[in-house]
Amino acid sequence: MDRPATRRRLGMRIAIGVLAALPLLLLLGLAVFPWGILRGAVTRAATERFGRPVTIGSVHRVDAIGFHPVIAVEKLRIPQATWAGQGDFATLERAEIRFSVWPLLKGAFVPEDIRVSGLRLALVRDQQGRTNWSRPGAPEKGGSSTDLQGLVITDGVIRYSDARQDRDATLRIAADPDRGVRAEGPGSVRGAPVRIMFTGAAVKPGRWPFTATITGDTLSMTARGTMDRPFDTDAMTLDLTARADDLKRIDAVIEAGLFQTRAVQLAAHVRHDRPRWTITDLTGRIGRSDLAGHLTVDKKAGRTLLDGELTARQLDFDDLSSAEGRAEAAALERRIGPRLVPNTRIDISKIDTTDGTIRFKVGRVVSAQGPSPITGLAGRMTMDRQLLTIGDIRMALREGVVTGQAVIDQRNGRKVPRLSLDLRLKGASVLSLSGQTAITGQVAARAKLTGSGETVRAAVGRSDGRIGLVVANGSLPDRYAAALGFDAGAAFMGDSGRATLRCLVLGVDMRNGTGRADPLIVDTSRSRLDGTGMVSFPDERLALRLTGAPKQGATLRLAGAATVGGTLEKPDLVIPREVKSVGNIFKSIGRAITGDSGPKAQNAACGALARQVLR
Repeated sequence: MDRPATRRRLGMRIAIGVLAALPLLLLLGLAVFPWGILRGAVTRAATERFGRPVTIGSVHRVDAIGFHPVIAVEKLRIPQATWAGQGDFATLERAEIRFSVWPLLKGAFVPEDIRVSGLRLALVRDQQGRTNWSRPGAPEKGGSSTDLQGLVITDGVIRYSDARQDRDATLRIAADPDRGVRAEGPGSVRGAPVRIMFTGAAVKPGRWPFTATITGDTLSMTARGTMDRPFDTDAMTLDLTARADDLKRIDAVIEAGLFQTRAVQLAAHVRHDRPRWTITDLTGRIGRSDLAGHLTVDKKAGRTLLDGELTARQLDFDDLSSAEGRAEAAALERRIGPRLVPNTRIDISKIDTTDGTIRFKVGRVVSAQGPSPITGLAGRMTMDRQLLTIGDIRMALREGVVTGQAVIDQRNGRKVPRLSLDLRLKGASVLSLSGQTAITGQVAARAKLTGSGETVRAAVGRSDGRIGLVVANGSLPDRYAAALGFDAGAAFMGDSGRATLRCLVLGVDMRNGTGRADPLIVDTSRSRLDGTGMVSFPDERLALRLTGAPKQGATLRLAGAATVGGTLEKPDLVIPREVKSVGNIFKSIGRAITGDSGPKAQNAACGALARQVLR
């Protein structure tokens, strides 16, 4: 008998037996593993996660054996962040967690069932947006998702304080297999008291329906929908309705960078597939303005990307400001008088992480102050790293249309926005712009300005560029035309006929908000008026000198010049005392008797002048 060969065969069998038994031994060890010995490792990991010392009273295994162990965690305490105030961020009396050991082999911890009692959470966000639940130094992440097969919560309280959006809440939370998840309690949004309630189905694998409501006198919101999995806010569909005294109050909840308005009602269908929000069937009213549209909100490289379209059958611009804003504007107008250039704010410094394009279209513009000359409005707003371009502007008037673009540049940390305007008016008439008037004519205009300021008015008040205005192919009362030629006799005793308005041409060269009139001409079939002077912004003050001459023999021609002061909204024509003095009138009578009424005016080169100022 070959004893060495026998020994080798025996050794081989033993080795094979050991190799076969080793996995079984490892599985047995995994099935009975005393998970409580990892309390120290868990404590250290949690301390690193939150950046402050976490303490755990005990961690022990509840069941005896199995690959879906149940561990109990007792007396958990996570201190509050030093900047967030006193007390604790989280305390927990007891939690039992059932999980599968198999994902652990891949480095993942996947709980299957959780039972929690005595939970206290104090969530805080400061004015700068820092949160006490985030990993120190790490960027914000999306909502959590879970494949939980069950959740039980007893005696849970969550407190939330958000200085950035001025909102807070204290919610009692409970969950069980019979009544599902419930959270309810008082809160406030921008100082207005509200009641908050959240209900969800019992937690189990699969789609998870939920309802969330905020109710109060100044704010009410309801969201009804379904998450793809319990608590998976990164994948959900919902229908949202909202009512508030101000769009800014709704923005304190949804954080979309919206502005103050009149009372608002909104409804929309929403789908979230992280990182994209898709908003469809958007409808609503702000004051007496309506809106409808769709919008997608995406996230890329830490920036928010917008793409959408908004339409309104009717728009009142006053609806897009708060009562406080309208009161401030009215007080300013009472103090300084009416102004032609609006005082709309254009500071976009806080819109520092949002890009995208919004197309808009308005059926008609209305105003509480009376009929608006604007019958339609359309355009496209594009934001690219704090460069806002409002392009393809088309503002339809009762007659004519305004086209062009406006650009607001606040890139590279610019504290004061820079506004560039390039607007054209075509096809309008004097009657459509000014209402009832004895003067007719076709109107065209061009404004090309660049300046810096926190409002449109302030930017124009520091602008460089050019403004041009042309009125042509019109008519006016004969006595008006005579007056423009400083023919006092014909102005006061002329017939009731009409003269031709060949052109009115005004060009204003702007330098740092002060414009020099060059040219200023009113040319009629009977006379010609020429002017020089200045227009100062933002107070819109006029300082013009006017001289006129007839093209035919004058009945009673006055020598001298008139001045125009006041503002664009309220001009003040002043005829100097020496022009209308008795002596000057007698001199004019004498010149009329002798036939020496002075040189006659020549026709202006209306076409060339119009091209010059509208270029």
